[in-house]
Amino acid sequence: MESKNLDLLKANLPDEQKLYDLAELFKVFGDSTRTRILSCLSVSEMCVNDLASVLNMTISAVSHQLRVLRNAKLVKAQKQGKEVYYSLDDDHVIKIMECGLSHINEGK
Repeated sequence: MESKNLDLLKANLPDEQKLYDLAELFKVFGDSTRTRILSCLSVSEMCVNDLASVLNMTISAVSHQLRVLRNAKLVKAQKQGKEVYYSLDDDHVIKIMECGLSHINEGK
């Protein structure tokens, strides 16, 4: 590859911190429990109790995974009375899930 092309390539690469942050984001998606929670929340906002029931998990286990998802800014929480309801943080989460599923289904 010509030096000019290499310089152009280097200039267009994201910086190391951004690539590290991207890798960390994909690690969050790397857990099937979290992707199951995200799938549920892509249909409707839900409280911990409902998520635990649908996913056949303990409330404690769901709460732990929701904490991870909140820290990654993939879900948000809203208190309604005594319950806290969780939903996807924004449309980017759905797009990431759709792109991943599309890739998996490719060629099948």
